[in-house]
Amino acid sequence: MGGPSHDVTRHGATLVDVQRDALPFYRVMAYVTGVFLLLLCVAIYLRYGPPDEPGMSAVVSPIHGWLYVVYLVAVGLLVYQRGWRGLHVLLIALAGTVPFASFVAERFVVKKAREGERIR
Repeated sequence: MGGPSHDVTRHGATLVDVQRDALPFYRVMAYVTGVFLLLLCVAIYLRYGPPDEPGMSAVVSPIHGWLYVVYLVAVGLLVYQRGWRGLHVLLIALAGTVPFASFVAERFVVKKAREGERIR
């Protein structure tokens, strides 16, 4: 049983060596969370506004809540992987709670990530 101590991929790298970029996961979660936040805004209007219809809110609210938790995981992975620090990290994390902010934050994050890649 003198084989390698780690599983080996088709290209010879061990699974321990393979590290995925967190940026695509963050981008997907930023858009999905942003869309569901906009849906939540519509649902809140339908629930508390003149239509007085709570059905959509009962469905969209928990979905957005869980998607926001996954969004925070995506932000955490991205920040950890890139070594980012400071106030902008907090603002990126909070972007999933303000309508349209996650779309703006996604553009900021992509720009910052690409600038970091050019420097290295």
